[in-house]
Amino acid sequence: MHASFFESVSPGRFAATTATAGPWSPDAQHGGPPSALAARELERHEPDDNMRLARVAIDILRPVPVGPLTARTRMLRPGKRVALLETVLESDDRPVLVARGWRIAKLLDAPIVTRSGGLPDIPAAEKTPRFPGGNIDGYLTNIEWRFEAGSFDEPGPAATWARPRIPLLPGEEISPMSRTLLLADSGSGISMALDPRVYIFINVDLTVILHRDPAGDWLLLDAATTMDGTGTGLAETKLSDTAGEIGTGVQTLLVSPR
Repeated sequence: MHASFFESVSPGRFAATTATAGPWSPDAQHGGPPSALAARELERHEPDDNMRLARVAIDILRPVPVGPLTARTRMLRPGKRVALLETVLESDDRPVLVARGWRIAKLLDAPIVTRSGGLPDIPAAEKTPRFPGGNIDGYLTNIEWRFEAGSFDEPGPAATWARPRIPLLPGEEISPMSRTLLLADSGSGISMALDPRVYIFINVDLTVILHRDPAGDWLLLDAATTMDGTGTGLAETKLSDTAGEIGTGVQTLLVSPR
């Protein structure tokens, strides 16, 4: 077990541990950890207690290596009601990931509108992570998985409760948005529609929108993947905590034979 997904080297500079390694290669990170790191930087840049980070859109420009990363963050559109920020993660002076986040002003007496529907209980039995033909020694084993429907080795829609076993950075509590991004990037993986030994289905982006911040460690990912013979796939994930639905995650997939 690793101590954390990243180690802090200096302000804006980080070293990825092997806990970030994704299923496709032990040398490339799963999309969740660098997305969570980028959200952390968005939240810490010119913080405003009267606003919350409500949407983060991630574009993965190339495989994010398991190694040193530099983060650069700037305010693109300042404002008191809405503000847009951008974080760029670089490796060897090359951009590898871009995150844009919208902050929205908090309104204490805003109306509450929710969709009805109960949530499944968190299963008692943990599911051993599997990714046929892939690497499971990094990210997959550093997340705790409790499947309510489907599994890693059953193609099709799936629903699982999940929580990280280790922090994003040593001695630091992960924020609700960062924790959501860390887990939501697994939507396409838990709902895989193809045999990963025959096809790759790599997400080139991740967009997470939260109408409220999740509470507690556990998140429920209720995910489905669709594709129609064009080489493009879509993974959609409904996100909930133990109190109810909190938002959604969407991923665009590159689909190709190995």
